[in-house]
This record gives sequence, C-alpha cells and structure tokens, in this order.
Amino acid sequence: MDVNKKLLNKSSVLKEQLDKKRPLPYEVIKDMKEDFHIKNTYHSNAIEGNTLTLYETKAVLEDGITIQGKSFREHAEANNHKEAIEYVEELINDNIPLSQRTMKDIHAIVMQGIDRTTAGKYRNTAALITGANHTPPSHEKIQDEMDNLMDRYKKNNDLHPVEKAGLLHAKFVNIHPFSDGNGRTSRLLMNFELMKCGFPPITIEKDDRFRYYEVLDTSGTKGDYEPFILFIAERAVDTLENYLEFLKDI
Repeated sequence: MDVNKKLLNKSSVLKEQLDKKRPLPYEVIKDMKEDFHIKNTYHSNAIEGNTLTLYETKAVLEDGITIQGKSFREHAEANNHKEAIEYVEELINDNIPLSQRTMKDIHAIVMQGIDRTTAGKYRNTAALITGANHTPPSHEKIQDEMDNLMDRYKKNNDLHPVEKAGLLHAKFVNIHPFSDGNGRTSRLLMNFELMKCGFPPITIEKDDRFRYYEVLDTSGTKGDYEPFILFIAERAVDTLENYLEFLKDI
C-alpha cells in the first residue's frame, strides 16, 4: 500500500474516532470555530503576502481594530476571509452543493472592497503564477476548463474525501480562473469539501508554503497530483490528531 493510501485510510480511522465524540458541546464547537477562523485567515492570507501577524489578525477580526502601518487591503483581506469561511459553513449547513455559481460567490466575498471589477468574475486576460513553471490556460479556455472541472468533481464520488478535496484545490489553482484571489478561494473550496464530508477543515501554514508551492507546481507541470494529495493528507491527519488530543477528556 502506498503512502497516500495509508494516510487516507488513517484519516478515515481518526475521523471515526472523532465521530464517536459527536455531538460536541456548543461551547467547545464555538471555541474551535473561532480559533480556526483566526488561524486559517492569518495563514491563508500570509501565504499570499499579507503582513498582518497572527495577533494583529485576531485584533482585526475580534475587535475591529485598525492596525497602524498596515494597508486597507490587508485589513480587508482579513475581514473578507473570515466572512468567506462563514459563507462556506452556511453552504454546508444548508446542504447547498458546490457549483460554479457558489465558487464565484466565494471569490466575490474574498475580493469584496478590494477589486470590484474582478470579484466573482472569471478573468479576461492572460495569467502568470509568479515563480511557478506552470502556465494557466488562456482566458478563452477558462469556461470550458471550469465546466470540465465540475464534471470531474461530480463524477469523483468514489474518491476518498481528502483526495477529492485536494484534487479540487489543485485543479482549480492550475486553471487560475480569476485575476486574483485564486489561492485563498481554492483553500476555501478544499475545506468546503472536507467539512461537507464530516472532516475538520485544515490550515496550510505559512511556514509550509514552499513545499506547498512545489507540489502544486508539480501537479500543474507534470499532471502528477500524488505529491499534492500526500501534502494535504498529512495535514488532514495532523488536524484530526490535534482535535482528538484537544477533545480527549470529552
């Protein structure tokens, strides 16, 4: 059995252990969600170059504080990302399936107040992923590429949820359908898929960004998604283990 298969199976076993603890007390769920909202917002934005620290992000999100020396965009990125997480949670609670419309809605929230001309709209220009070898398709091909992505997504129900979430993330990024905000949107889509299937959402941390970029580029240039699935599966297992450790006395 390969490493990916072992990790995917391990994540299923850990999820079963987590399921046995459900339903969790309301206050515990509330605290875990708040912690995730802050840390996930910080790391997802930091990967993209946002300079707010973790504690500054917490102050912006919880207290509405304006951080001196930080730009309007950095504050907007923090508030928008938290709102986008909450929107994803609403989609899951309301049992609304993923579609190109909901993808555009998520992106529109990520970019609201930052770039109204492109928020929620597929790009109409060429795209370059800075520092990557992979070149996204031309803007004329985006609609077809996104149609194909959604067709494959709907047919991939036999895949392990962690693998399906990872593939959705990587394939979306490789298409790069929007002018900006693709990375943040793709990570939100990945967590939509994980949470929809009862897995806890994961956070790709800033310190892991170099390996993250590398395995994403491998998927785009070589069509080899195994390293990226491994990367995501590792984080899914770590997240589940951390949850179970936190909940061990419940």
